[in-house]
Amino acid sequence: MGALSSLRVLDLTQVLAGPYCTMLLADMGADVVKIERPGGDLIRPNPPFLDDPEAEAYGGYFQSVNRGKRSLELDLGDADDREAFLSLVERADVVVENYRAGTMEKFDLDYETLRERNPELIYSSIRGFGDPRTGETDRQGQPSFDLVAQALGGVMEITGHPDGPPTKVGPGIGDLFTATLNCIGILAAVYHRERTGEGQYVDTAMYDAMLSLTERAIYQHSYTGEPPTRRGNSHPTLFPYDAFETADGYVVIAAFGTNHWRALCEAMDRPDLAADYPDPESRLGNRTHLRAEIADWARSRATDEICSLLEGRVPAAPVQNTADIFDDPHVRDREMLVPVDQPGADGSVEIAGNPIKMTETPPRPRGRAPLLDEHRDELLGSATEAETDATEAADD
Repeated sequence: MGALSSLRVLDLTQVLAGPYCTMLLADMGADVVKIERPGGDLIRPNPPFLDDPEAEAYGGYFQSVNRGKRSLELDLGDADDREAFLSLVERADVVVENYRAGTMEKFDLDYETLRERNPELIYSSIRGFGDPRTGETDRQGQPSFDLVAQALGGVMEITGHPDGPPTKVGPGIGDLFTATLNCIGILAAVYHRERTGEGQYVDTAMYDAMLSLTERAIYQHSYTGEPPTRRGNSHPTLFPYDAFETADGYVVIAAFGTNHWRALCEAMDRPDLAADYPDPESRLGNRTHLRAEIADWARSRATDEICSLLEGRVPAAPVQNTADIFDDPHVRDREMLVPVDQPGADGSVEIAGNPIKMTETPPRPRGRAPLLDEHRDELLGSATEAETDATEAADD
């Protein structure tokens, strides 16, 4: 039993932001029904594959963010399929979609229409620029992807090295962070409905989410009047807080607290630095000189040696690649790599686990991603049975 085991979610989303949001709900036990357009989610055929793409039902991208869901293929422009969808809406708790603003209106399946069929429904949308219901702007209706959101929201301007171009963050945070915030909004709406019986519209925009994520840049601009820009791996107000090249890789060191600074200087056998720069202000004011001193020390030592010298005294860690992550016992102990079946291949694959840990109702991936339309009979069959039961009750 998951914490959300009584929640039924109709998921009309595709690609990344929406599916990640509903994946979080599925991991926590919600029954997530993935309503797919004819041909399925656009990302189903995206690589990587284990073997022959022709023999596989979907690639790793789809598997990772659609695990534990049920699939139903519907053409919302078809009258019968539209009615099938509405029959599911009547028994659903949440509908989630990530179309452009106005798309659901074209199918006559907007929030207001669905609310007539289910007054307690929670309707949630993820869009690049939000929905007019929560604040109308001239950008709504424009397409957006992670790269666009990171660019507009200020993330790219503060990411990268000072002498390099604006750089996107590696993971698709424009999608993932927006999805996480949307999931929080849905859960808040569910809690509100439990207390009041009232459904509502939940709207999360990618542009808005990136502004929230760049909170440091926003307040810095407000306080100083200057737009922050790229600083590499360093921090604008804390030092040392940076990545340093080692003899065999890179290590990050975060020793901005005076106790950490003293421990770092001791490990470097440089008591003079601890004495000459005893407070955060002096260290920050002389960061160029001090960074060079730390860089010289780190460059001649192996990453493991540095981490051993600093372990337990200074926040430090190696910069790991995914091979290192797969070998890390901590990751296994925390169940952050989870095996799931891969249709069309001989064997299972591993995907990222759920970082939310709960003692009584632990979230976890609840099986592989679905095949397209895999659950049609059980979903529409149950809808037909519910309609028959309702008719019989009325006749009685």
